[in-house]
Amino acid sequence: MSFLSICTTDTLKSAALALKNGHLVAFPTETVYGLGADASNEEAVARIYEVKGRPADHPLIVHIASMDAIAHWASDIPEYAITLARDFWPGPMTLVLKRSDLAKDFITGGQETVGLRVPAHPIALALIKEFIALGGYGIAAPSANRFGAVSPTTAQAVEEELAAFLHEDDLILDGGACLVGVESTIIDCTGPTPMVLRLGAITPLMIEESTGLVALESNPSSIRVSGSLDSHYSPKAKVILDVVAVAGDGLIAPDQIPTPNGVIRLAAPSTIEEYARVLYHALRSADQQGLEVVVVLQPGGDGLAATIRDRLQRSASK
Repeated sequence: MSFLSICTTDTLKSAALALKNGHLVAFPTETVYGLGADASNEEAVARIYEVKGRPADHPLIVHIASMDAIAHWASDIPEYAITLARDFWPGPMTLVLKRSDLAKDFITGGQETVGLRVPAHPIALALIKEFIALGGYGIAAPSANRFGAVSPTTAQAVEEELAAFLHEDDLILDGGACLVGVESTIIDCTGPTPMVLRLGAITPLMIEESTGLVALESNPSSIRVSGSLDSHYSPKAKVILDVVAVAGDGLIAPDQIPTPNGVIRLAAPSTIEEYARVLYHALRSADQQGLEVVVVLQPGGDGLAATIRDRLQRSASK
């Protein structure tokens, strides 16, 4: 396994070739780091599941270079999905569509749908384009962590968690800290109106303003997607929400909240955007410091604040 901290054109060409040869490449996106494989290579994709310890029926998101590639992977594409792609790609949004023949069961978790995304990170986009130049169609990439654990927002976090599971010819590309910090919004586009299956930075209000359609909420019979389990995004430490921290606890809270005596401050974000960006790093820091309890004061409000609460409530359900 090689850790590459300088992502030059030659580095990206080498990483694309590694993908084409069936190896894994961890790379940055604007949301979190992904663990990538050739989305049309069953053996390579199987290694993603092996490295992550991920259940085989959990589908993967295919990362593509532009909305022009939708037709390779999907069929019966509704007009509102095209509108969403025009408005929010590249960006932190995954569209779930009826799959084409290219999207095999090993990508879709055996479902008749496929998730597609165009990431808004220069290294991710450059890697996908280099991969396409070699004859590839897309990069399957869930978050680069063990299943159920906290998603990584730095290359160092990927290395700490996955190095022991990666092979000599696998790569980790270092693109710095992720700017958004929480996973993409997942939108089911197989029905007459969009349905949000996972909250993210693209909010239901933004979807409605884009399409003119009310974004429905998911229900228990919805399509299986990443991060939808009740318990997920969990550090080793116990996460407790909206209580008073005591000596020895870690604390994540808005910057206007003072730190009680003896409490270890893990993050003090001043905005909702900063809260999302630093959340996972702070949870990982708790484990690095050997803390047993992390108290988190949740932000109020809609939009990205609701996404943060979603992640925290799943994190606290362990």
